[in-house]
Amino acid sequence: MSQSTHLSLPFLAAAQAQKHVTVNETLLRLDALVHLSAKSATTSTQPASPSDGDIYLLPASKTGAAWGAMASGAIAYYRDGVWEELAPNPGWRCYVADDAALYARNASAWKRIAAEQDHRLIFTPGG
Repeated sequence: MSQSTHLSLPFLAAAQAQKHVTVNETLLRLDALVHLSAKSATTSTQPASPSDGDIYLLPASKTGAAWGAMASGAIAYYRDGVWEELAPNPGWRCYVADDAALYARNASAWKRIAAEQDHRLIFTPGG
């Protein structure tokens, strides 16, 4: 296996030259996926001037030079001047900023599961 099962993080190979490249790739992917937060799950047009680290959940109607070739529902991650497609697994959760909502990935799509105002923690004595 050349990558991890859950996050598809690249492994170092025995006797691999330039191991730092693989380690840095893994750290960048972790930076994108741990505490996943996207700018939008409904933006369909690839931004003309994204910022490094921008993340979008891609809708079916996506368009753009890079986004058009990516799968619907994929995570579009912009870094180092290039869009990278990351494939989500069922059970992943993502906070979507423009909707102020939490989304969860099932077997085939992202589903909105709660908005900010829906989250209320209620503590009861002895509970």
